[in-house]
Amino acid sequence: MAKRRKRGEGSVHLRKDGRWEGRVVVGYDDKGLPITKNVLAKTKMACLDKLKALQKTCSGQPTEKLQPDMTFGEWLDFWYQNYSKPKLRPKSQLDYENSIYKHIIPALGKIQLSKLTANDLQQFYTQMKKSGRLTRTNIYGEGLSDRMVRACHTRCLTALDRAVADGLIRINPAADCKLPGQALKDMNLLTREEMQRFLIQAKEEGYYELFLLELATGLRRGEVLALQWDDLDLETGTLRIQRQVYRANGELVVSVPKTKAALRTIVLPPALVGVLVEYRQHTNSRWMFPSPAKRDSPLDPATVRKRLQTILEHAGCRKVRFHDLRHLFVTTALENGMDVKTLSAIIGHVSAKTTLNIYTHVTDEMRQTAAAKIDRGIGKCEPPDDPGEGLPAKTFNPPSKAPFAPYKGKIRKSGTGCVTQINDHLWEGKFSPKWPDGKKHSRSVYANTEPECEEKLAELIRQMKAEIAEAKRLVSEENWEEAMKLAGQKKARGAKKMV
Repeated sequence: MAKRRKRGEGSVHLRKDGRWEGRVVVGYDDKGLPITKNVLAKTKMACLDKLKALQKTCSGQPTEKLQPDMTFGEWLDFWYQNYSKPKLRPKSQLDYENSIYKHIIPALGKIQLSKLTANDLQQFYTQMKKSGRLTRTNIYGEGLSDRMVRACHTRCLTALDRAVADGLIRINPAADCKLPGQALKDMNLLTREEMQRFLIQAKEEGYYELFLLELATGLRRGEVLALQWDDLDLETGTLRIQRQVYRANGELVVSVPKTKAALRTIVLPPALVGVLVEYRQHTNSRWMFPSPAKRDSPLDPATVRKRLQTILEHAGCRKVRFHDLRHLFVTTALENGMDVKTLSAIIGHVSAKTTLNIYTHVTDEMRQTAAAKIDRGIGKCEPPDDPGEGLPAKTFNPPSKAPFAPYKGKIRKSGTGCVTQINDHLWEGKFSPKWPDGKKHSRSVYANTEPECEEKLAELIRQMKAEIAEAKRLVSEENWEEAMKLAGQKKARGAKKMV
């Protein structure tokens, strides 16, 4: 009986022409299929020598890593680099690398792959929930979100499934782990009156067409910002969604959507088409919503997010996310009788089941309303006098009688710095005064609320003004080095130019 070769050493066999052939796996393609190379020799020993030399010359080849006693960290790295990464988009690659190299491998990477247990993984998930956060713990707490825990579990589960398929382990220990529930976020929807004020304020600030299109179509933020004028047929009112824009590694990336369902064509209402026709006369770009700062570039998603919060604040509306505007469109469409299958195609869901899972509360209310109508029809009951009775409270919003005057904006006084909202939980205050060297040196403070940020900024301004006064005194005494240290510079080059 022939001796079986170890995993990763390749295979050797005698060909019909009398020569020996050795073959070994040197990598994997984008589909995860193995890539092999072969050597030929007249004798078996010569073939084995050539095969070993081939393995050494093939850099990054898996035969050195695929060993029964390899660690979980080694396998996870190999799985990501060879099986997963080639199929991922840049932004998804960042998400995977963050969970794998910052959380999973530091915690579980040294455990031998064959000895990894479900208990090891379960303890890791529990620790992540309690104290797994590495940054911004003062804002979000020490524990990671349920979503991040589930993401780490998905990476482990998929990598270990592949290890089972490759024969490195017998069973997948991640299959029996218990995870935190996948709770859906509450939908924070604008009322009818708030929506009217919001659009009036958006028109005042130059974002009317963007948000009107969003409220009428429910597009994803990346989809609406990636629209070009060639995507819109003004005669038929059809709009093609065929790309998306997002930020990865600090750069804007324009690409095709992730799923085929996201590649779709929708029909716009005639009134909206008329608004866009008039809007196009004032734009000189192929992008429907171009960036005012960069040439031939769409609007930055972060810019739109910040502008949305500013408009909501000026309009006196509650704070909502951009994605909540998408929820508002879907909820309105369902409440006005649009069938789920058609709606699912419009918003780009893979199936109607996805739409039903996300908007279960809306469809439940629709069923209750339908049951009440059937009961009135069968029992011949009188309809309620109150038009809001029997309907969900948030769907009956009488229009506001008082006209809304849009906020015109105000300019901060010189010397008071600026305050910017970075996200829902973080504000930045910045002060950039001119120092005695004639240059501006900026410093920033951060807070969880705008009032707190204003207080910290005021204290920073007082401190920096005192430092500037001291720097001027040092300049007058020709103490250049100390003056430059106050200004935050490492070198005193050009210090004598101070006034």
